[in-house]
Amino acid sequence: MVRTVVAGLDGSSESRAAAEWAAREAKLRGLPLKIVHVWEPVPDPMAQAPLLGAETQQHWSERIPREAAEGLRLRHPGVEVTVEQLTGGAAEVLTKTAEDAELLVLGSRGLSGLGGFMVGSVGLSVIAHAERPVVLVRAGEQAADEHEADPAGIPSAATPFKPVVLGLAPHSPDDTVIGFAFETAARRGTGLRAVYGWNLPPYYVYGLSADPYLHDEIARQQAAALTEALKPWRQKYPDVEVTEAPASGSPGNRLVDAARDACLVVVGRRIRRSALGAHIGPVVHAVLHHATAPVAVVAHN
Repeated sequence: MVRTVVAGLDGSSESRAAAEWAAREAKLRGLPLKIVHVWEPVPDPMAQAPLLGAETQQHWSERIPREAAEGLRLRHPGVEVTVEQLTGGAAEVLTKTAEDAELLVLGSRGLSGLGGFMVGSVGLSVIAHAERPVVLVRAGEQAADEHEADPAGIPSAATPFKPVVLGLAPHSPDDTVIGFAFETAARRGTGLRAVYGWNLPPYYVYGLSADPYLHDEIARQQAAALTEALKPWRQKYPDVEVTEAPASGSPGNRLVDAARDACLVVVGRRIRRSALGAHIGPVVHAVLHHATAPVAVVAHN
């Protein structure tokens, strides 16, 4: 079965930006794009209101994805675009839809006056439970945002892609996450920046004043671990230029900083098959809420 790139669409500006990103990704991958619109039926009391009735809502629910698909076909020739209208709770339906997807793309509102995302409950729930990669795209994201500026400093989608940023913990690397990042960079013909933020163990802190070289030694060890974790991937993807960026400090903050000059940030999420809560981890949470580039959350065991 051929997998598809799936985009969740509800008519909002953020979901439209996600659909555009998904169409560009589908073209890069040579895959079809499926637009999924989830219709949550109107409760009976509201259905009696003339302007909020079930028939009115269903009309707009069908029109939004149909018109969006028509526009995507015009702007992205060669990409096969289909529409699927589903009924139910958005989080549950989108999570189920992701099972057969190559990846699922969702939109998120930008924070007013600040970089980053405002991640709603639907997005958090899908990210926490989907076992396929989920990409979050902020409102207003344009194709040119993922590319280097042209020689005159003007944004352009015709210039090379900015690098892919990978958040990596070298002492527990996961092939699914690393492979997704390298393949994404290779597909775009760009480099990969591996970011690793590490903190000193508490029992080292008091020894720093007594041994001024202790921090440097720990930094050397952490850098060596990152190099070793990336070694087989450099060999597998020799055309991808890799930059290693290990440094002491919060991993989340380091990734948010790196996202300012990235076409995509890739982070991993360990799969926890629990029905309770949205377990995404503090690093993923920080990146989702504050990164200015699209973020891919790749689930792994």
